[in-house]
Amino acid sequence: MVQKLTPSPKVKCCDFSKDLPDTIQKELEKQGGMEGLLARIPDASALHAGSRLHQALADPIRLTVMYSLLSQPLCVCVIKGVVHIADSKLSYHLNILKEQDFISGEQQGNWIIYSITDRGRKALKCTERIGK
Repeated sequence: MVQKLTPSPKVKCCDFSKDLPDTIQKELEKQGGMEGLLARIPDASALHAGSRLHQALADPIRLTVMYSLLSQPLCVCVIKGVVHIADSKLSYHLNILKEQDFISGEQQGNWIIYSITDRGRKALKCTERIGK
């Protein structure tokens, strides 16, 4: 369940009228106080969605799958040969990538052919920038 971030009246880390450094207090007041600060933080559902996106990109196996699909669409047996993991684990990773719309799978007879999506290509470009 996603919770909304709100200041807790029970937990008080400091007295905001006395304990903050002057520069922090003045800037916080300019921005609308704690309420203004909290209003600028995305809502809990947006934070959750962003977290899921980053979690999907945080696994080397999933990144390997995505890079493999950059050159061409592939079936599961080829992807499995690249990442060397059990079918059930591969299925798990493919589902996470599909949930984030990083890859898509198309049934062709007895085969599912996976392709990287435009969103997946953009995500990989972001990871390349971070790694440099």
